[in-house]
Amino acid sequence: MTDTLRPAETPLVSTPDSSQRTLKRSIGVVGGTLLTLSCVTPASTLFVVVPDLFGSLGTATALTIAIGSLLCIAVAFCYSELGTLVPSAGGEYAMVSTLAGRLAGWLVFVLSLLVVMIVPPVIAMGTADYLAPVVDLDPSMAGAGVMLLATLAGLLDLRANAWITGVFLVLEVVAAAVVAVLGFAHSERGPGSLASMEVAGADGGPDAVTAMLVVSGLAIALFVTQGFSTAVYLSEELENPRRNVARTVLTTLAISAVIILVPVVAITMGASDLAELTGGDIGAMVTAWSSSAVGTFVSLCVALAIVNAGIVMVIQNSRVLFASARDKAWPEPVNTVFAKLGRFGSPWVSTLAVGVPGAALCFVNLDTLYGVTGVSVTGMYLLVAIAALLARRGAHRHTPAWRMPLWPAMPILLIVVLAYILSRQETTHLLWTGGITAVATLYWALYLRPHRDTRWLVSIPEDARA
Repeated sequence: MTDTLRPAETPLVSTPDSSQRTLKRSIGVVGGTLLTLSCVTPASTLFVVVPDLFGSLGTATALTIAIGSLLCIAVAFCYSELGTLVPSAGGEYAMVSTLAGRLAGWLVFVLSLLVVMIVPPVIAMGTADYLAPVVDLDPSMAGAGVMLLATLAGLLDLRANAWITGVFLVLEVVAAAVVAVLGFAHSERGPGSLASMEVAGADGGPDAVTAMLVVSGLAIALFVTQGFSTAVYLSEELENPRRNVARTVLTTLAISAVIILVPVVAITMGASDLAELTGGDIGAMVTAWSSSAVGTFVSLCVALAIVNAGIVMVIQNSRVLFASARDKAWPEPVNTVFAKLGRFGSPWVSTLAVGVPGAALCFVNLDTLYGVTGVSVTGMYLLVAIAALLARRGAHRHTPAWRMPLWPAMPILLIVVLAYILSRQETTHLLWTGGITAVATLYWALYLRPHRDTRWLVSIPEDARA
């Protein structure tokens, strides 16, 4: 257990060839925010994830997302402090390994890998639905095409990707704005409906949404804005990470919460009845509020948003895999291959390693994976909050970093709330996630721990330590 929840005795580990495995600092706050917002992908979240919340929470959806966004402020504080204390492309696992020990960091790595490997193909398969007004495509084939396109884009220079995703981001923000304007313009009920806590039942009549349903929905609500954490994965490529990581994290969370929550409020007020709201067909609502041409425009913007999300998620995932290889999480031949950098400074083998399997996953039935993802995100945030609680012990107390307000009350409160949210999730989702982490723990026990002097050595780039 001493490897689990204690600060590492040597928090910053250097590898002999670390100078050859450092990502290029090429983006500032604006570029980082564009990339991070694109990973949150507000429009595709609004059109792909939120309808499921409408189906289970009805008029309580906006309230649940608002509560989740408030919780994410505390999470963002933790990420901002840890991301400037430990600026590494490894993101959560580098932060948690340094502050809470190698096993805790390894488990965070597995949970983050679950999230970032599964979510892109799940969202990509939604592309076919939103291209339907123009062309009829098989969802799996369309999703695989999006993943391969995202993989090719991920091989480019990060600065170029920031501009590509920035253009797409503008279009998806426009789509979300159109939904918000139309919803408010066709309001069928007042603001009081946001607290009415009703969902359409099987018989078409209203059913009450209980507080426990809201708590259960918080795992998905946390996932709605989860992409703001991408900023810490980019910390090795952000200029002046001690200042810009925190700015990027907090700015992204604020913008994404507004872009998602305002249209959700508008939809709740503008749906013709409770059954239509619970059905969650936002595209049909937009067409009914306007015309088929406007509905087609919004659908195409959402399709572009999904492509945008795929590009950024592949970029994020490849950085995680690259960092794990640089930190020697695997047998040496695997580490050598995954740590290779291409001519544009991107980890090209790691990019292919996450993009191509993502295309293959588009042909797999992923019915339960939203639940597993919600559990994984909540568990990952929980371990990050524990690391934040340990961030001012020993030598870390004097390391230059952005420091959150209300410490240690903020991480303590977050730990309690997240543990309670986990306890209210479906048993099946907990068992799937628990089984995967158990296998990961076995790998740790049989391979990583016996080779602790040569494996899983979390490193931080030299220029980030000053």
